[in-house]
Amino acid sequence: MNGAQSLVQTLVNCGVEVCFGNPGTSEMHFVASLDSTPGMRAVLCLFEGVATGAADGYGRMAGKPAAVLLHLGPGLANGLANLHNARRAATPIVNVVGDHATYHLQYDAPLTSDIAGFARPVSSWICESKSSRSVAADAARAVQAACAAPGGIATLILPADTAWNEAHHAAQPLPRIGPAAVPDAAIEEAATLLHNGKRSVILLRGPALRGAGLEAAGRIAARTGARLMCDTFAPHVEGGAGRVVVERLPYFAEQITQALSGVEQMILVGAKPPVSFFAYPGKASWCSPEGCAFAQLAHEHEDGAQALDALDRALGGTAPAVARAELALPDLPTGRLTAMSVAQAIARLTPEQAVIADESATSGLHLAMMLARARPYDHLALTGGSIGLGLPLALGAAVACPDRKVVCPHGDGGAAYTMQALWTMARENLDVTTVIYANRSYAILNFELLRVGAIGAGPKAMSMLDLHHPEMNWTRIATGLGVEASRAETAEEFNAQYESAMKQRGPRLIEAMI
Repeated sequence: MNGAQSLVQTLVNCGVEVCFGNPGTSEMHFVASLDSTPGMRAVLCLFEGVATGAADGYGRMAGKPAAVLLHLGPGLANGLANLHNARRAATPIVNVVGDHATYHLQYDAPLTSDIAGFARPVSSWICESKSSRSVAADAARAVQAACAAPGGIATLILPADTAWNEAHHAAQPLPRIGPAAVPDAAIEEAATLLHNGKRSVILLRGPALRGAGLEAAGRIAARTGARLMCDTFAPHVEGGAGRVVVERLPYFAEQITQALSGVEQMILVGAKPPVSFFAYPGKASWCSPEGCAFAQLAHEHEDGAQALDALDRALGGTAPAVARAELALPDLPTGRLTAMSVAQAIARLTPEQAVIADESATSGLHLAMMLARARPYDHLALTGGSIGLGLPLALGAAVACPDRKVVCPHGDGGAAYTMQALWTMARENLDVTTVIYANRSYAILNFELLRVGAIGAGPKAMSMLDLHHPEMNWTRIATGLGVEASRAETAEEFNAQYESAMKQRGPRLIEAMI
């Protein structure tokens, strides 16, 4: 057994079943070991940002890490944007980065770089294996670190000679570092606040937005009248009919301020106080009302779901009926195709328990409105704001949940960052339906240009936000990458194409000409 074989077998022993990779020469022993190690699925991605984004989608839905295999510093650098998004989502990922052999580094070969320096801003744990005999132990620690609450990116740097030299054996799993228990004092403080009659918001994030945590939050809201809210880009939310109603904070600062107007106290569950996404001249970055009191029921690394259940019991009494979203499917639209009519069709036709990997950007407001009372679904958001996540996120979610339909509503500008994900969807025959909102523009930046007060913007400036000349033809792009594709120019055409996609399995793309 060599170091690479001990690494892959250790990952399998620790419950890591999938590796998204774009390997190079330094990783060839890892690649070869995939054939001698049952239990590890290998998924090839044509770009490192697809591999890292796919690991994010997989981790959010599977609740455990995938491995990523990247080639040296430049490969890691290509994947950093979606590792940034994954860090913001607290997604568990084991990030394996190959390096030159230890004795080769002294020669400063062309691909030599500061891998640890690249990895540090996105990693919760970094280790460079020093010997083939320590690789297995390092891998077990990497999985433990990635899974430590609330989840993070564990980067293991693997010099080529530690992969090819002889190793002893694979390692066994280390104890998981689960979420910490919330102190009784935090529960008592929150209960006291919710009994004082002031206008309250409970801001939720992480597991508190799913399953038992969300149910407990719903009971608390019913008892106290507190509003339940979540971040604009909460990583993973259960929504739709039958689910506890949670308000999503708006995107723009003044909208957040308006939404929170009159709130006197805020209880944070795995969340931070709301702030503006960007700074704007003359606008506040801090979006909570002046004088609003804050209490931290649970920090990110603590068990927010358990804390909500304990708080519910501490409040006492019989809870009234919990406010749940009622099923109210919109009629199928007709006529001109718009972002609203696309949203209506998606809400009407998407089956239960679909996963929505969402990078709909400026078209997303309509979609959120329509999905609120659609069939139950899971929503995955663009957590770190680095566009180009949606397609890889959908890819990873489909690998994690092969029996669920995955829908990826995506702006055309962001999709251009990681269109290579379509090839992997075709190669793996993943059940993903991608809807491209083809408005031929970085539309959000047209709003931002006005909001930041940029002076003197003319034709040259506007050309930097425009995606015409030439126009991307997403039907041809997808077909060229192996994905069945069609174009819709009317609501009726979109309805028919989307309904067809929902009734079949496998990758599909619809270019919606809005």
